[in-house]
Amino acid sequence: MTHHDAHDSREEHDSHDERQPRLRRRAQGELESQVLAALHTARGPVSAAWVQERIGGDLAYTTVMTILTRLLAKDAVTRERAGRSFAWTPASDEAGLAAFRMRKVLDGESDREAVLASFVTTLTPDDEELLRGLLGQAGAEADD
Repeated sequence: MTHHDAHDSREEHDSHDERQPRLRRRAQGELESQVLAALHTARGPVSAAWVQERIGGDLAYTTVMTILTRLLAKDAVTRERAGRSFAWTPASDEAGLAAFRMRKVLDGESDREAVLASFVTTLTPDDEELLRGLLGQAGAEADD
């Protein structure tokens, strides 16, 4: 295969990807956050079509289902049968949503220790004390 042939096959592959776009890791995280934010505006369990409508844009229904299924695997949402489909609910409150977003950012970084160290240095003394207390509680619960 010549370099030219390899380039041509890559173009064919790219054109296939345009028909069925794969979610980049970063885009996937952004979409997960958008889906969760939409679910948090709902007054109860909602359909994937409802979520798709709220997010807007040209997001395909199948993409919304993929994101909801991934969020389910991460325990970020719950679902219940609603006829032949499902109704979806966020698994946590606004604080849980913020924590999920923070984890997504941390998961996207290659040097977690550096990111956490940098984060800790930006905390106010009150927040640092609060974090120390929470970590102490978590450590005590793990020992039980």
